[in-house]
Amino acid sequence: MEFQSKIKTIEWIDDYSKLIDQTVLPYEFKHVNIKTGDEMYTAIKDMIVRGAPAIGIAGAHGVALYALELQKQNLSREEFISKMIEKADYMATSRPTAVNLMWACKKQKELILNSKSDIAGIVKELIENGIKLENEDIEINKKMGDYGAEVVPKGATILTHCNAGALATVAYGTALGVIRSAYAKDNTIQVFADETRPRQQGARLTTFELKTDGIPVTLITDGMCSYFMSKGMIDMVVVGADRIASNGDTANKIGTYTVAIAAKYHNVPFYIAAPLSTIDRNIKSGKEIPIEERSHEEVSHINGKIICAEGINFINPGFDVTPNELITGIITEKGILRAPFEESIKKAFEES
Repeated sequence: MEFQSKIKTIEWIDDYSKLIDQTVLPYEFKHVNIKTGDEMYTAIKDMIVRGAPAIGIAGAHGVALYALELQKQNLSREEFISKMIEKADYMATSRPTAVNLMWACKKQKELILNSKSDIAGIVKELIENGIKLENEDIEINKKMGDYGAEVVPKGATILTHCNAGALATVAYGTALGVIRSAYAKDNTIQVFADETRPRQQGARLTTFELKTDGIPVTLITDGMCSYFMSKGMIDMVVVGADRIASNGDTANKIGTYTVAIAAKYHNVPFYIAAPLSTIDRNIKSGKEIPIEERSHEEVSHINGKIICAEGINFINPGFDVTPNELITGIITEKGILRAPFEESIKKAFEES
């Protein structure tokens, strides 16, 4: 039985991109229609759409939106191509850590450079490619889910951190895709979700998704995972990723590294679930992954209200890097990659 998620995060419709506005969940469920490239840039930057695979597709859609805008100008084909390359490069800068964004914008840029069509033809091809990447994301996630389900013990309690579900992808999820596929085979599976400070994606988004799909979920604070592991109440950890180095070091939402350390100490398997597009083979280790520094207000405020003394200092890295030696396996659409990761990653790309 295939599990069907009720959530579709991003979808191209006619001449615009339709997004779920994740900044208002779970209080309100609404869509926003993104009609210009600059609107998409802002939507990615302000986390209206978030999650590495989802912002990759959003970036591809954004490049297509820029093409629709430039098509209305009286440009030569050469001028159009030159401006579109600039726009694709600009879209890729909307967030710095998740490599899927750069990957998708690069795909669109390659199409622009290699196309033999006139301006109208290039615009059509960019839209079609954005839709193609959108549909491929769903199929890739389902393949990952099936591979990941194979390592989920019967009746398992799975801990996940941040949100790596349908809301972080187009419609199925990476880490939550594994959970969905496992739950379809065994409905005794349940989930523990870390709240994931400071933006509370686990509390706001992961619990919303799982509740919507009828999968049992328990919310815990970020500092509780070691307690529950020591009690034998967590059987495995599955999280997503924003960028994976060629040696398997993995950047994910801040706090993931802490969970991985706790899992290693308590002999709890720790898995990453991510498509091959999240692997950056141009970098050797996690030390080379740029870490986004986000607004200090994310730490100082919750729901618009300050939670600390005024006038103190803040540091707010959006991500941390989990060293490969803490990772049991990386679940991809080509199967589960295991140490030595340099070799298994290389082999996965050779077979893709």
